[in-house]
Amino acid sequence: MKPSLFDVTIIGGGPVGLYAAFYSGLRAMKTKIIDAEPDVGGKIRYFYPEKLIHDIGGIPEILGADFVADLKKQAETFDPTFVLNTRATSVIKQNDGTFYIETENGEVHLSKTIVIAVGSGTYKMNPLKARFAENYASALHYHLRDLEKLRNKKVVISGGGDAALDAALMLLPIAKSVELIYRGDDFKGYEERAKTVLDSGIQTHLHHEITSLYGDKALKEIEFTCTHSGENKRIACDAIFVNHGVEVDIGNMRDWGFETEEWGITVNHEMETTLPGIYACGDVACYPRKIRIIQAGLHEGPIAINSAKNYLDPKAAPEAMVSTHHEHFMN
Repeated sequence: MKPSLFDVTIIGGGPVGLYAAFYSGLRAMKTKIIDAEPDVGGKIRYFYPEKLIHDIGGIPEILGADFVADLKKQAETFDPTFVLNTRATSVIKQNDGTFYIETENGEVHLSKTIVIAVGSGTYKMNPLKARFAENYASALHYHLRDLEKLRNKKVVISGGGDAALDAALMLLPIAKSVELIYRGDDFKGYEERAKTVLDSGIQTHLHHEITSLYGDKALKEIEFTCTHSGENKRIACDAIFVNHGVEVDIGNMRDWGFETEEWGITVNHEMETTLPGIYACGDVACYPRKIRIIQAGLHEGPIAINSAKNYLDPKAAPEAMVSTHHEHFMN
């Protein structure tokens, strides 16, 4: 059976994709969201569900998981179709102008326009490279989705970026002990956050790295080495939060026919790619003076949707009415 044709297919179900889906509903567009992950939320769901977000206008702070839940609820206002656990692998523009989207599992999706909102692309965590690490996989944590699992544990954090510093502060009132090990001479996270960690009393070990893990069936101890002197030390440890960065990649999207740059897809001020009918927004979109914060992406999503709407119907209004005037919210 031939798949249904949608007005717009949003590839990526992170915050920007979810808000774009809500806005496309305001524009009366039949909308589908395709995401490679088992649930929506993007990088926030994957890495920062327990982290407080502070850079969204009008919301002084909100827990990452709550923000994603609210965005999903908002996106569902106009009943878009969600297709999860599905990675789009190729896009072909057909003779009638519609797009044929093929996925990794062999599914086919048809759409009149496409909005790409995949963030920085796929994420691959850089692993902890230490002797015997493979024996204690259950004790290695690469994201903090459930802090309660670490309650009253002796936790060691390996890394010196913002995520490592945030994890140290979040775990301080929960874990039995928190120690932070970083191979650099200075933390690379925000200066004020690093100062807060140092002032908190968390034991820190700069210019050190974890070299070995020990224990019987469960992790009990780690060895770490000074990168200057080569001296080894051991401390008790039940769990390790590893923050050694990630490899990000937009994959074969670079072969889909539009212009790309090192960090993503080239767009103009209308969020148009160089392939008519395909738009990009959020972290994957590249243009001069780009600001890579959530608030900026929430602005770019509606621009992309408006461009898609006007591509389909040049006589359509250039933008949606204010949502409070929409009939859905007046009933």
